[in-house]
Amino acid sequence: MKNKLTESDVLSYQQNGFLIIEDFLSDSELADWRVAVTEAIAARNGIKIPGQNILVGMDDGINEDAEYFSKVFDQLINLWQTNEKVKKIMLDERLGAMAATLAGADEIRIWHDQALFKKPWANPTSWHLDTPFWSFSERNALSIWVALDDATAENGCLYFIPGSHKETTFENKGIGKNMDGVFSIYPQFAHQKPVASKIKAGSCSFHNGLTIHGAGANMTNGYRRAMTCAYMPGGSRFNGQQNVLPEAYFQSLKVGDLLNNDEQNPLIYKR
Repeated sequence: MKNKLTESDVLSYQQNGFLIIEDFLSDSELADWRVAVTEAIAARNGIKIPGQNILVGMDDGINEDAEYFSKVFDQLINLWQTNEKVKKIMLDERLGAMAATLAGADEIRIWHDQALFKKPWANPTSWHLDTPFWSFSERNALSIWVALDDATAENGCLYFIPGSHKETTFENKGIGKNMDGVFSIYPQFAHQKPVASKIKAGSCSFHNGLTIHGAGANMTNGYRRAMTCAYMPGGSRFNGQQNVLPEAYFQSLKVGDLLNNDEQNPLIYKR
């Protein structure tokens, strides 16, 4: 694993809101990730999120057009909670240290992992932000996105709007059918040139949860598979949104409570 970040890497991330790392995983590590994720997905039997009765492709209330969004990507969340191989990968302290360095945080917890698979001919993923969906509001929260297949312009690679994280807020426009919906809130970025994250399998990107990003349609007859993980800085507090939290835990929380439950959000790095 190419887990050493340079000063230049950190400065680039801070300036642009994302960082691309080529050849992040070795060939053997990539093979291990693919096996672990494939096994974890098969064992889920279509359950999207542990503790919530939502199936992959099911309308979860976020989007109004279930058929369209079922063809954007397949999303399975918190595989680390149901598969020991994925758990070993996700709880790797080296990943936490990288996230902490980029976020400027002393502690990093897993918010949630997620497998994101674009099927052949999948619809595009509109420009959006991540953090406004989550149960905490931290400007330095971030995610890693690891390509399990080559991510190309043809099969739906990620695109980023550089520097957008410096001006966006926690207002949630969501992921709509219109690619440009987010620009109704942030018109200053509508004419900015995006950066395509065209990366080989085993490479990765990190991005701030407030960086505007999206993905193209899959114009091929093959899959575009990725494994991702969202990271929560230590000390984050509940903002009232359920997101991926199990019902019982969600009901036990009050706005302002620390999100420090190790069973739900394990601490994977501390300085």
